Amino acid sequence: MKAYELLFIIAPSTDEETRANTMNRIQGVITSAEGSVDNVDEWGKRKLAYEINGLTDGVYTLIDFHADPAEVAELDRVLRISDVVVRHMIVKRTDRE
Repeated sequence: MKAYELLFIIAPSTDEETRANTMNRIQGVITSAEGSVDNVDEWGKRKLAYEINGLTDGVYTLIDFHADPAEVAELDRVLRISDVVVRHMIVKRTDRE
């Protein structure tokens, strides 16, 4: 298992239930193949550096996790097709392995 970090942004107009469902889906993809979520850090509402699809603010969440590279590809696919997630970025962390 390799260490990764996921940062994703959700529109601030999204309700709390939809945010929770998105978080559960992300954790489900990670843990489905014996991966583990190490830390979830919710940064809350922040101003975006530039406007994305008419949005100037977003709700940021940072997740540290361990998973196989194949599962990271699946997680990336799930985040790309999600209508709720505005932007996301997955980074491999070599300092946490």
